[in-house]
Amino acid sequence: MTTAAAPPVRGLSNLVLGLSLLVVAANLRPTLTALGPVLTLVAADTGLSPSALGLLGSVPLLAFAVVSPLVQLLSRRWGPDRTVFVAMIVMLVATLVRSLPGQTLTLWAGTVALGAGIAVCNVLVPALVKRDFPREVPLMTGAYTATLSLSAALASGLALPIADRGGWRLGIGVWALVGVLALVAWLPRLRRHGRDVAVPLAMPGAPARTGASVWRSPLAWQVTTFMGTQAIFFYLMVTWLPSIEVARGVSPVRAGWDLFLFQATGIAGGLLVSLAMRGRRDHRLAGVTVSLGMALSMLGLLLLPGLDALWLVVAGLSSGASLVVALSFVAERSRTSADAAQLSGMVQSIGYLLGIIGPIGAGALFQATGGWGSTLVAVAAVNLVQLVVSLFAGRDAYVER
Repeated sequence: MTTAAAPPVRGLSNLVLGLSLLVVAANLRPTLTALGPVLTLVAADTGLSPSALGLLGSVPLLAFAVVSPLVQLLSRRWGPDRTVFVAMIVMLVATLVRSLPGQTLTLWAGTVALGAGIAVCNVLVPALVKRDFPREVPLMTGAYTATLSLSAALASGLALPIADRGGWRLGIGVWALVGVLALVAWLPRLRRHGRDVAVPLAMPGAPARTGASVWRSPLAWQVTTFMGTQAIFFYLMVTWLPSIEVARGVSPVRAGWDLFLFQATGIAGGLLVSLAMRGRRDHRLAGVTVSLGMALSMLGLLLLPGLDALWLVVAGLSSGASLVVALSFVAERSRTSADAAQLSGMVQSIGYLLGIIGPIGAGALFQATGGWGSTLVAVAAVNLVQLVVSLFAGRDAYVER
């Protein structure tokens, strides 16, 4: 199995490689998580219903699902490093477009393009981690997701204060500045190399690949389902948590900072689980622990709302850790970087397609029931499914194809 990527480590230190991946991570979530805190302003300005707002929050996930299987074609043509660079340009332009004043068409179109660009990076970064840091996959994945969570948390907390001063479009558009930084940080990977060429990326001693698709592997479907269930949880929370809090009488500003708390604690969760997983290939305990924590946090918010800060911390720790577990599954269940890229495409596509259930389902349930209780129960049930799946996806095994 080959892929269109020459290893970019020639002439570049691990520090430069690692920092460039982290800056890309910082660019992948702020434009998404900044939307939830300003949804009430968007609704007042555009007249969108709760179901339509849920769909708006799900558009990036739909783009992930559609674009992810196509990423390998782009990577073979341009190489993964150039493909990521082009994707970040698309994200930068899309962030600016969806913030333009006027019709809501730009909001929808920009969100679609933004999701497509993020999808490319979602697929290729785990494969680049596998290629550039093959012996430190959990550690680098933990650092990557910690950066992802930190930038997402800052966007959640600052979006509404920025919107109060300059409008909701500025609240979601100012994060284009992070996109500019990401492009600059990625330039060394491009300057030091000519066009990437197809080279084998198999590990020494790895058996020959049969050429069969990972889509036929039961383990690949188990890893994909784990990704999907954790995506349902995360994207429901970043889209609707401020609305859930406001419905309980919490001020909109505090609700935005509650979303910050949820995501900021995810940083600690991601780092802790990456350390716990380091040097291990059986990750069932990690998968069960994070899944149980997510379910308990939802039931806690429903039954003991007075301790909401505690439950948000539990939810954040578990959610941040679950993303690290899911991405580590992609790398650790693959024998080669090429396998990791193909598995990542499947996981990102179907996993995020499942994730759409979160924002849309929550909006529909609220519109049907007038409350958030049924949503919290439904999410807890999804997390219990995730727990069962982790017992299979976490085994010490490789995806065979």
